[in-house]
Amino acid sequence: MSIYKQPPAETGAIITWCPGCGNFGILQAFKMAIRELGINPYKVAIVTGIGCHGKLANYLNYNSIHTIHGRVAPMITAIKLANKELTVIGFAGDGDQYGIGMGHLPHIIRRNPDVTLIVHNNTVYGLTTGQASPTTERGQVTRTTPWGQWEEPINPIAMAISLRASFVARGFAGDVQHLKWLIKEAIKHKGFSLVDVLQPCVTFDRLHTYMWYRKRIYKLEETGHDPTNWEEAMKKAYEWGDRIPIGIFYREEKPTMEELLEPVKNNPPLAYLKHEPGKIKDLLIRMLSYTE
Repeated sequence: MSIYKQPPAETGAIITWCPGCGNFGILQAFKMAIRELGINPYKVAIVTGIGCHGKLANYLNYNSIHTIHGRVAPMITAIKLANKELTVIGFAGDGDQYGIGMGHLPHIIRRNPDVTLIVHNNTVYGLTTGQASPTTERGQVTRTTPWGQWEEPINPIAMAISLRASFVARGFAGDVQHLKWLIKEAIKHKGFSLVDVLQPCVTFDRLHTYMWYRKRIYKLEETGHDPTNWEEAMKKAYEWGDRIPIGIFYREEKPTMEELLEPVKNNPPLAYLKHEPGKIKDLLIRMLSYTE
């Protein structure tokens, strides 16, 4: 446990999410996880994408970057490359990560940086008033699918497990204590961790309510599920409907990007900057004074 005096986790900014939004549960679970892990907030870096979840960076008193649409995965990879001493966490939405950002998911999985990606999965584009997203269920009515969604929804859990992501989990924003535990396990895991969070959108998704999820979800750890069994994890990934599993689906120990990539392992950029502060100063001056 660290001996420093921990600063407030909140910035004091007014939270503008809709009352009852699932983002509140994710925010609370994350703050509790960081506090209980005893991580120095100055050693935490968070990245948020585009969507309602993106406001989360405004409310947390940590180093943060609000990136462009779909670029959370490459951004958290880059931060870990620059400073492997940081605890790096990315927050994305289902539209942000599984839509425009989907192309980055296989590559962060195969590189296996020691970072955590938390996806706020509310099955719609909530920020832009409820259009269908890649995880919208077939038949679900949205602003852009008034006759019901006809496309097959993406299964992010099955996709991540099929690519052998080293940690794959699903949480529920309505169970903050369980979600806190999942986030803690994801952060402690050495390697890339994906935590997909079922997050009710009380304004634009009238199907996936808190009650709808509570009637269906069950916890994998209470069934004796072995997260090291890849075949069983894939079977569980396809359970959806009357029963929806949450918990850790799959976990595998394997080398990380920081252990395999020679320049980062032997001479990370942070060490270079510590010894050559003048060079980064010159670079910043050139960038800030650049004109076309």
